[in-house]
Amino acid sequence: MTRDDRALLRTVRWLAGLPADVQRALMRGLSAPQKRTFTEFWPGWLHEGQEPPFGDWSVWLMLTGRGFGKTRAGAEWISALARADGDLRIALVGATIEDALSVMVTGRSGVMAVARTGERVTLVKTERLVRFSSGAEARLYSGADPEKLRGPEHHVAWCDEIAKWRHVQATWDNLQLGLRLGAPRTLVTTTPRGAVPLLVTLKATAAVTEGKTSDNPNLPAAWVARMEAEYRGTRKGREELDGELIGEAEGALWSRALIERCRVAEVAGPEDESGARRFVRIAIGVDPPASATGDACGIVACAVAADGVAYVIGDHSVRGLSPDGWAGKVAEAAAAWGADVVVVETNQGGEMATSVLKARDAAMPVRPVFARFGKGDRAEPVGLLFETGQARVAGCFPELEDELCAMTRGGSYAGPGRSPDRADAMVWAMSHLMLGGKAEARVSAL
Repeated sequence: MTRDDRALLRTVRWLAGLPADVQRALMRGLSAPQKRTFTEFWPGWLHEGQEPPFGDWSVWLMLTGRGFGKTRAGAEWISALARADGDLRIALVGATIEDALSVMVTGRSGVMAVARTGERVTLVKTERLVRFSSGAEARLYSGADPEKLRGPEHHVAWCDEIAKWRHVQATWDNLQLGLRLGAPRTLVTTTPRGAVPLLVTLKATAAVTEGKTSDNPNLPAAWVARMEAEYRGTRKGREELDGELIGEAEGALWSRALIERCRVAEVAGPEDESGARRFVRIAIGVDPPASATGDACGIVACAVAADGVAYVIGDHSVRGLSPDGWAGKVAEAAAAWGADVVVVETNQGGEMATSVLKARDAAMPVRPVFARFGKGDRAEPVGLLFETGQARVAGCFPELEDELCAMTRGGSYAGPGRSPDRADAMVWAMSHLMLGGKAEARVSAL
């Protein structure tokens, strides 16, 4: 960046930080060429997540929510490279050729839209070719047709919405094998949709930018608020708004699709608007931690309605508390829901867990249980309740759902944390309510 560019950058960033009405007033006083210089100087207007990472990277992954500004960042990155090097050969890869054309090239944030005044960016549609005024060229490719990338050589590539590609790995492999000119670099801009293996790999190996829809300061605040109110906590919201890469273990007892199929509206409390009790029975499942610095204390509320269907109604799990601390949270949850019973696993610390809860609240209806079988084996009959429509999820519980989708029939766990504490607490509560304790290896006497 030249000295003039650095000075312009400081000025534009100062202007960008002013209130919108002040910006408009100042811009009105500028000449037409000055206005163009200001508005076309991308380094001054980008937000933090749109800036290329520092260092020596070969792949930059922008894994973010919708509306974050990925397409604009990609188009500006490609345009800057083409502007600086007229010999550059570029690959633009979309989910389909139509997507590559309508989003990456001719779209509102595509390479033609971000061209500076005096720069000619022309499209030769029949050849799937974009020519920049410097002489640089970009060709369009599709994730649905990987064979078209077998042979052509490129310096750089921009890949958009990999999660939508039909042939992900084959397209990626052919592209990378052809990136053998100069010092190759690839930008991947995508909103996650399922745990595509390539994205899992890139997240672990590439230079990664993550961000939420709400991180883009240029989006209408009312629209962002409406989207968050409608989708917050759901799988769609976590992927489309938060940019989370959500997966599930192979052979998982719960799939994301199953949870979405079982999801119903959140319940605000144990009573409805008329004051009538919503449920015939309510249980709090508790999976105590081995220590205050170890795993979380799983505290999950479940309930059975008059029609016999069970619901997950609350996740009150906590981490990092002393026994008295988490016992207090259990007591609060039991009181808030008017629980009929608190089902607590006693494997960790034996009867100490029961004693701690009773010491906290002598009237608490505690039922200790001891497990001889693994978490996955205990969870399997509960998973069947969801598959057969006998159990549902009332609301959104992202951390609990992540654990459920990492529990497998073989008993292994491949999710967040060392142990599925929330999921295990839910299993205990559901087992007590719906299975008559059949999933419990032994029930201790009070």
